[in-house]
This record gives sequence, structure tokens and C-alpha cells, in this order.
Amino acid sequence: MEQLLDIFLNVDKHLAAFTTEHGAWPVYGLVFLIIFCETGLVVTPFLPGDSLLFAAGALAASPARPIDGWTMALVIFVGAVLGDAANYHIGKYLGPRVFRAEGLLKPGDPLWKRIVAIGFKRQHLDKANAFYAKHGGKAVILARFVPIVRTFIPFVAGAGAMHYSRFMVFNVAGAVLWIVICLGAGYLFGNIEIVRKNFELVVLGIIAVSLLPIVVEIIRARAAKPAAALVPPHQ
Repeated sequence: MEQLLDIFLNVDKHLAAFTTEHGAWPVYGLVFLIIFCETGLVVTPFLPGDSLLFAAGALAASPARPIDGWTMALVIFVGAVLGDAANYHIGKYLGPRVFRAEGLLKPGDPLWKRIVAIGFKRQHLDKANAFYAKHGGKAVILARFVPIVRTFIPFVAGAGAMHYSRFMVFNVAGAVLWIVICLGAGYLFGNIEIVRKNFELVVLGIIAVSLLPIVVEIIRARAAKPAAALVPPHQ
């Protein structure tokens, strides 16, 4: 656990060391694998996302230029889009089966069924359907910027029968915005001395900022409830 936390908080140093030891192309492959797994598999939500993009942008802009920023952006884009697409299809084909079997798990059931069943219950699926009916693709786009949530939203979208072509539009749009904001921020600000020396605080700041959309949505939802209660019933 400590090693995982160290990698998460010091992903810039680990990424730079890996680049020095192995070169650019293995780094592209490693970043692609991490992004794909973090967005595509419900069992790996703990992998770095925003902080990895920030660190990759900083590395691309470093004086030595060990990696190409445009190539890295393309690698992340492909990994993010394919990851969400894979997660959508996993949710589409496995999600309903897990929900139907809720409460009926047996000792011999496969590991994936146990893990998915823990995180997704029938009421969660119903709430996801209602959320998509109200907010549409905004959920897919916002999820890109929220750790953990971005791993589960595509699964729920697939399980909730969101149309795939519509999902892909928001999938691509969210991936582009994610790259522009997070990778771009790392490219522009990652090599500033105070940022480089306090990367752990930067990571925590990125997480805090990433959670803002969800906090805003919660506040707006709570504020809307009293207002709705004041509306007299239709005669």
C-alpha cells in the first residue's frame, strides 16, 4: 500500500526514471496500459489518472524533451477512448447479470462477479438510468475529471443501456478535454520550480479540483429539493 501511495504521489519521478532507463517508446506503452486499465477495468480504479497526465505533460516539456508531447497526447487519447469503450461493453454484457444475481452470490462465483457486485447494486443501476435520463452525456464528460468515478461511469452507462453511438460522442469529447486540461497543464506549469519541488501537493490539489464538479452537483441537487417542495401540487 505504501509503495502504491509513493507511486501515486511521486508519479513524475517514477515516470522520468522509467524514461531514462527504457526510452520513449516503452513509456508510451506504459502510459497507454495504465490509462486503458484505469478507465477500462472496474477492478483498477486506484491507478493514477490526472496526476499521470500532468506528469507526462511536464516530462514532454522538460529541457531534455525525452518524449514527444503530441505523441503522448495521441497515446493517452487512444487509451482513454478504448478504455471507456471496453468498460461500456463490459457493463452492457456483464452488468445486468450481476444485478439480476444480486444477493445470490455463492462461494464458487468468479472473482469479477464478486468485485462488481460489491460496487454495483440494483438501486445504483436505477439511479444511473435516472441520472442519464436527466443529464445525458454530461455525466460521461464530468467523470473524466473525477478519480474513481471515471472508472465506474462507463460500466454503469453500458449496464444502463445508454446508446453506444451517443456514449462514444461524449467519450471522445471527454477524452479530448481531459488531455487538453491535464496534459496541457503539466506541459505549461509542470517544470516551474515550485511545482516540481512540491509535486505531492500538486497531486493532492489536482484531486481536490477533480472533485469540484461532483461537489457542485451535490450542492445544486440539495438546493433544488427545498425549492421543489415549495411548488404547490398541480390541481
